[in-house]
Amino acid sequence: MSFDVIPAIDLRGGRVVRLKQGDYAQQTTYADDPRAVARRYANDGARWLHLVDLDGARSGSLGNLAVIEAIARDGLQVQAGGGVREEADLRRLFDAGVSRVVVGSVAIRDPERVAGWLDGHGSERVTLALDTRRIEGRWTLPSAGWIETETRTLDELAPWYAARGARHLLCTDIERDGMLAGFNLDLYRHLADAVPQLAVQASGGVRSLDDIRAAREAGARGVILGRALLEGRFTVAEALAC
Repeated sequence: MSFDVIPAIDLRGGRVVRLKQGDYAQQTTYADDPRAVARRYANDGARWLHLVDLDGARSGSLGNLAVIEAIARDGLQVQAGGGVREEADLRRLFDAGVSRVVVGSVAIRDPERVAGWLDGHGSERVTLALDTRRIEGRWTLPSAGWIETETRTLDELAPWYAARGARHLLCTDIERDGMLAGFNLDLYRHLADAVPQLAVQASGGVRSLDDIRAAREAGARGVILGRALLEGRFTVAEALAC
């Protein structure tokens, strides 16, 4: 069973940034040249790169498309999202060289339309982003850059998409995002049991190589690595080796 180690670059205003728990008011800027960061990860052995257009996630338009295209043309397989609302957005990202498009808010708000995209483009070309926050015992699904809360829950939508042929699911525990508190392993064990047909990418909170090993043991099929790489807690090469 394959397991993917996927470095992440969050883009805002063309720069590499991180937000604390998705809060746009709590931003740390790490680099002015995302392409150079991507090349470093590629040189360390990364095959995939996860790109998040934070401007797009908030506004609904692809604000960092030129940066995404430049990185995709450098040879890494790119998984990218943020601001994908219409099928035309998928086509623009595919035309820019993106291998898999990440669909978040619209996947929560309009599942039937996204199911049509899965049928039309193939399940290997779409990653569902069902980022979640636990409230009163329910895995809720905030949208629009995590600033709006929807009525559907993770336990409703994940099986629904699995039954319709979805393959890739990115799931972040929002409370751990950017916090270096470790993955929520209970969440990924739950998903491994509930939707074993989905290749789940664990995201949010990784701080050490042990967290990567633990996510794999919990049933995740990949990990998204953001702040820990940017702050030098370990390298992509070390993550791959573990």
